[in-house]
Amino acid sequence: MLNLSKDNKVFINEKIYKSFSIVHLPNILKVFSYIILMIFLINLMFLFLPWTQNIRANGTLTTFEPDKRPQTINSIIGGKIEKWFVLEGDYVEKGDTILFISEIKDDYFNPDLISNMQKQINAKKQSLLSYSEKLNQLQNQYDALNKNLILKLEQSLNKIKQMKLKVNSDSIDYEVAKVNYNVAEERLKRMELLYEKGLKSQTDFESRKISLQQAQSKIINAENDLLSTRNELINTQIEYNSIKNDFTDKLSKVQSDIFSTQSAQFEVDAEVSKMKNSLSNYSIRSEYYYITSPQSGYITKALQAGIGDIIKEGEQIVSIMPDDYNLLVELYIDPINLPLIQKGQHVRLIFDGWPSIVFSGWPNSSVGTFGGEVYAYDNFISENGKYRVLIKQDTKEIKWPKQLRVGSGAVGMMLLKEVPIWYELWRQINGFPPDFYSENIVKEKSKKDNLK
Repeated sequence: MLNLSKDNKVFINEKIYKSFSIVHLPNILKVFSYIILMIFLINLMFLFLPWTQNIRANGTLTTFEPDKRPQTINSIIGGKIEKWFVLEGDYVEKGDTILFISEIKDDYFNPDLISNMQKQINAKKQSLLSYSEKLNQLQNQYDALNKNLILKLEQSLNKIKQMKLKVNSDSIDYEVAKVNYNVAEERLKRMELLYEKGLKSQTDFESRKISLQQAQSKIINAENDLLSTRNELINTQIEYNSIKNDFTDKLSKVQSDIFSTQSAQFEVDAEVSKMKNSLSNYSIRSEYYYITSPQSGYITKALQAGIGDIIKEGEQIVSIMPDDYNLLVELYIDPINLPLIQKGQHVRLIFDGWPSIVFSGWPNSSVGTFGGEVYAYDNFISENGKYRVLIKQDTKEIKWPKQLRVGSGAVGMMLLKEVPIWYELWRQINGFPPDFYSENIVKEKSKKDNLK
């Protein structure tokens, strides 16, 4: 029977048996606790290591100058393809012929179009000369009438001055006659008193009456002469105005003829200018039959093919990639990170196809990355809902690889403030943005510390 009794307890002394000493195991729990403690201490120390905050963004390579980016060559005029001079992948210099097209508009089919237009321009120029001669004759006529008007008016003005002087003279004579009449009247009154007193004879009294009548007659004559002279002055002024109006009508007529001739001359001149413009357009249009390269580069793709195909005005013909350009990286960042971007800010770049080992928090330990700095950034959001940031090469570091091409991908890490790892983990868990860091603020703080 099995010994299953609960009260049956057997105590074994392990020291007596050698086997127990051979198979004895150390305290695993204690060793495991030491290992956990070491790992905790190492992780705790790791949390206090410095970590460089950064903004990671994807982008592409582009060119610094807008005219050095891939572009298409368009046809200025519509036409029919007659001959190709290049193949895809060919290198062309600036001004090399790419394509020859012929005319398709019936307005320009005439081969003598330019010479015929030149003849029309010469005929219009002769008409302009005739109008110029007519203008000279009319101007001479106008000048002659104007001189006669000046002389006539001067003559009339002199006559008016004479009449005004005569009016003044007659006015003086009239005033003298009035004074003489008043004197004769006073003398008659005194004579009448003397006569009544018997001191003067009747002959003397009648003589004084006659003198008064003579003085009155002189007043009437003087006033009549004054009125007559004033009337002559008015007639002279009327004559002056008549001369002025007469010559004004003649001058106005001649001036009207001058304006009409000038108007006709201007119309012909405008037609000549229009014809010259058309002639220039015809000449320039003939130069567009040969489509040339605007700059040196490589023909990447022919967008039109075949001989005899019709192309429209402004239609794309071939695409070309300039051979001399400076690379630029355009990155797209989230709107929340835009306030952290500053011009001149340092950036680490990773290019597609270029081997690299990256530690985003320790940029100095990364391998295969290249330096850059923020050149500019947009102040308006792009269509993808992000802001574009342009990164140029940092001249203080290693140059970017020559194998890089426009359009290839790039990843940028815009370096920000250096913080402990525990702070960065706390920030990431809470979803907070990186700390705002300004070089100007740091410089100002360092200056204040130095002053203290």
